[in-house]
Amino acid sequence: MTFIDNGLETIDLDSDFEVIEAAIDEVDTISLFEVESSLVKILKKWSDASEIVPISDKYKGGTLILQPADTSLKSYDIPIDKFFHKITMVRDRLRVMEQRINASDLDEQGKIDLQQYITRIYGSLTSFNVLFKSKNQQFVGQRSK
Repeated sequence: MTFIDNGLETIDLDSDFEVIEAAIDEVDTISLFEVESSLVKILKKWSDASEIVPISDKYKGGTLILQPADTSLKSYDIPIDKFFHKITMVRDRLRVMEQRINASDLDEQGKIDLQQYITRIYGSLTSFNVLFKSKNQQFVGQRSK
């Protein structure tokens, strides 16, 4: 008689089964939590899946207004939350690109050159850091030495 308890199948010792390979004192189990944790790490590393990044409280529900200098032209309004989401997607995709560069077959100098270029892109995006609630989620460009 067999039964499954919390993902583990238990087999009675007197059951009929064929031993293909015996492993003494080895238990090779993994919990559902470990599987989920590994999957989350893989998705963060290799996909466009992004974490939830909170916007600064003072901009929640606000509107970004792009007003042309020519007053006869209509302004462009976008909810700041939507704009912020687009900024965080750019950041997340840059992170994925960095990881793919690091894992690529490029020579070391090629990787360094592309990494420096990405760092400069981050630096160009630091103007948007005022939108981030948490400082650790902001863009960081090249630091002065």
